[in-house]
Amino acid sequence: MAQPAEPPPSAQPTVPPPWWRLGLTPRFWVLLVPTGLVAGMLATGLKELLRAVQHAAWSYPGGSFVDAVGKSGDVRRVAVLAAAGVLAGLGWWALERVAGTRGGNLTDAVWSGEGRLPLVPTFVTATLSETVIALGASLGREAPPKEASAAVAGWLAGRAGLSSEERRLLVACAAGAAFAAIYNIPFGGAVFAVEVLLGSLSLPLVVPALAASWIATAISWTVLPDRAYYPALPTYPASASLVVWAVVAGPVIGLGAAGYVWLIGRVQAHKASGRWLLVALPAGFATLGAVAVAYPQLLGNGRDAAEQVFLGGYGLPALAALMALKPLVTGLCLESGASGGLFTPTTSYGALAGALLGGLWALAWPGAPGGACALVGATAMLGAAMNGPVSAVVLMVELTHHLTSLLVPSLAALVGATLVTRALGVSSIYAARLPAREPGRWAGSDRWQGTAVGAPGGAWPSLRASLGRRRQPPADPSPGPS
Repeated sequence: MAQPAEPPPSAQPTVPPPWWRLGLTPRFWVLLVPTGLVAGMLATGLKELLRAVQHAAWSYPGGSFVDAVGKSGDVRRVAVLAAAGVLAGLGWWALERVAGTRGGNLTDAVWSGEGRLPLVPTFVTATLSETVIALGASLGREAPPKEASAAVAGWLAGRAGLSSEERRLLVACAAGAAFAAIYNIPFGGAVFAVEVLLGSLSLPLVVPALAASWIATAISWTVLPDRAYYPALPTYPASASLVVWAVVAGPVIGLGAAGYVWLIGRVQAHKASGRWLLVALPAGFATLGAVAVAYPQLLGNGRDAAEQVFLGGYGLPALAALMALKPLVTGLCLESGASGGLFTPTTSYGALAGALLGGLWALAWPGAPGGACALVGATAMLGAAMNGPVSAVVLMVELTHHLTSLLVPSLAALVGATLVTRALGVSSIYAARLPAREPGRWAGSDRWQGTAVGAPGGAWPSLRASLGRRRQPPADPSPGPS
């Protein structure tokens, strides 16, 4: 009997034909260029707005934000934050009254929606959010440019008639590109877009995300400095004490991440809206200002506090207080009705937790520097809280330029933290902020995972199926061997 012919070699699973456009239409690739350009310009413009408002409100020509806040009087801290609350309350209340919405939810638009965010309300919210963050709100500054860029990308995709799958992909690329531009992390922004927002590291998603991110970052270099976000960190060597500490601390950080995600979901469920904004935002922000009388490091997105911890600053009492308060004041801002990001507050929380655990460990086994523990803790906390372990490592490498010597302990802590959050059913800080959540439920429970990336019925199985249909070879009409 004749032997059957050898089957032809199969195509690489991540590369659907036609290979030169990776299963995406020419219109998508044409729109990717203006998407990257717009993301870079919006990130640059909003960053300049933040800088101008910060310097005007806190009266400092240069130096760090937290130093300027520390030199201001107690009354000024409360007054500036209260004024920020009044401005935010009036602005978002008026926007809800006029437009009926404050803008779309980026995660919801990508995971389970049609990739559409209302253009004008999203722009107004982005501007207000960046302003109140500059005034001291404990929120991340990456969300405003991400959401504004995503809204523009969705509008462009709608005008060009892209399919729902390609529109959501373009929106995710725009968000990742703005993220990359504002923090000077071109690779990290792209990986964030595909792993956290799209839930897949396949080539048809990675290449457009990389293209949009480098375009946006190149645009930002015309105004913003081309340097690491945390530029002055030393290179910490790994040690036996640090590696063992990372193995032990990882699950503890995972528990902290689980509680943090739960807190974000709970305050999201009780977030003020309507007329309550006029009361909740001034009261909440004034409370933050009052707490900042004792702890000015709590104001802003947390960059300066994290950098100080990476350099080995603060004693154990200060670390314990800041670690306990940072998630609480971030939750307070969100529950009061403010909009903003969580990336930098989460990094700060992880750095504080890592430094505190490292300081306690050093009492028993010296050899694990506090700054190194802070870097490892921030990486583990980001990966567990975002449900994006690859993104966390890439982001911290680009943000610091000093994590490579700590990759072994960082990965050890990251694995331990992520396993704990997954075992507890915790999804991510982004899933926790999806609309219509029930208070008190763990983010990542059955209800909360229904539209998560990769979940049955979620957003991206349809895209993967669409691309999969394009890369399936035609059926062989010839009969098989008898």
